Amino acid sequence: MPKTAVVALGGNALTRAGQTGTYDEQSDNAVTMARAVMGLRRSGWRVVIVHGNGPQVGNLAIQHEEGRRLVPAQPLFSLGAMTQGQIGSLISLALRAEQIDLPVAAVVTHVVVSPDDPAFARPSKPIGPFFTKARASELAAKRGWTVEDDSGRGFRRRVASPRPVTIVETPAIEALVASGSIVIAAGGGGVPVVSTDTGLRGVEAVIDKDYVAGQLASALGAQALVFVTDVPRLMIDFGDPTERALAEIDVDAAERYQQDGQFPPGSMGPKVNAATRFLRSGGDVAVISTAALAPVTLDSTDAGEGTGTRIVAARRAARSST
Repeated sequence: MPKTAVVALGGNALTRAGQTGTYDEQSDNAVTMARAVMGLRRSGWRVVIVHGNGPQVGNLAIQHEEGRRLVPAQPLFSLGAMTQGQIGSLISLALRAEQIDLPVAAVVTHVVVSPDDPAFARPSKPIGPFFTKARASELAAKRGWTVEDDSGRGFRRRVASPRPVTIVETPAIEALVASGSIVIAAGGGGVPVVSTDTGLRGVEAVIDKDYVAGQLASALGAQALVFVTDVPRLMIDFGDPTERALAEIDVDAAERYQQDGQFPPGSMGPKVNAATRFLRSGGDVAVISTAALAPVTLDSTDAGEGTGTRIVAARRAARSST
């Protein structure tokens, strides 16, 4: 029986630091992601891709705001659906550039959230470009945005980020995976919707793709959850003399580090949280690393040099290394 890996790609991996987010930039970056995915497929894994959309949906929102004098601006959840199509196309084309006849399917995915989620009262998800403090304050006053510093890199717009409850298209995704297709799903965390007496209704939010990736992995019965980031390994005591990288740890250790505040909410926190939930729900392994190291880390039996971080479900001789 083929094994399944759900691979979460960050929106920042498609629009990197210092880039403006042109189509050519995103297309080139998608090629790097595609090669990592193909490495997993060649190792015998069935792959489902979940991507972020923070930079892209924020940029698209600005375009709609600026163009509202000519055409109606669309709501944020609709912009999320648009970026699913855009990024799904980018990744599909990049994958087919690696193998022209590759079966790939991009699914516009809706994710049910609770209307009572406290996240609606505390916008926390950064989207769009970075601004100076002065420019961010100006935009906040003009457009009613919530803006905050993003890890010292500049100020960004913040929107509500409720937790996922149910992924609507799970049966369709499951069928496509079983057919042998690489599936791109729940992009940008999916289109956030709430259940009403008359059906599903979109809400103004952007769901964290890491939590959705973990939930989708559990729903599909996947064996692995892979987070592709811009750092090779998780770090503890970051910035201190005792700083060290983690090669392999078990889920108990990951939860202890999380409780100790080692992984901030605006950084690795959601990834580690999603990973431990997935492992507690029956998954075998979670990987956090770069596109280049993710395939070898997933298939490695020795978490030594040249690999990223593995979080394993089974208690074994877990170890850390620098």
